[in-house]
Amino acid sequence: MFSLPLGDGAVLVPLEISHAEEFAGHMDRAREHIRPWVGPAFVTADVEGARATLARYAERQARDGARIYGVRQDGALVGGVMFTEFSTALGACELGCWLEPAAEGRGLITRACAALLDWALTERGLARAEWRCRADNPRSSAVSERLGMTLEGVLREAWPYQGARYDKQLWAVLARDWRAREH
Repeated sequence: MFSLPLGDGAVLVPLEISHAEEFAGHMDRAREHIRPWVGPAFVTADVEGARATLARYAERQARDGARIYGVRQDGALVGGVMFTEFSTALGACELGCWLEPAAEGRGLITRACAALLDWALTERGLARAEWRCRADNPRSSAVSERLGMTLEGVLREAWPYQGARYDKQLWAVLARDWRAREH
């Protein structure tokens, strides 16, 4: 398995079905913290759910679609990043992320997402990368800004959660803008 150094003892690694037990343990630490900000199907409750989530991503990756990667800090899985959508036919992708509270504030997600953007927009030749987040999630919006993305709009009341509806921001960066920036 490959790993990409992110600095400060952190690495980016692919997550595979064989990581289901570790992923489930990680979800136990992260679940309540990430639940408001990620899709409900992602927040698994046990090893079987973790295996199903990782299997969905493995199947999609096998068709050159969505992919999922873990962020390890000093060997422990503390979060991750993914292409929730990846389409060479459309020339576009969407990134997502999650992180345990103890790993926040170190720039891990920004560095991991930059690696995914480099690969998608430079090596794979996609034209556009998107980032969607709840409008009341300033940490997520800050990552998209650090990545050089532009806020393209707000989808009003597009995010249902626990009986309420929240606005969703749509951020994006075009390949030409990504390649032109210094990073």
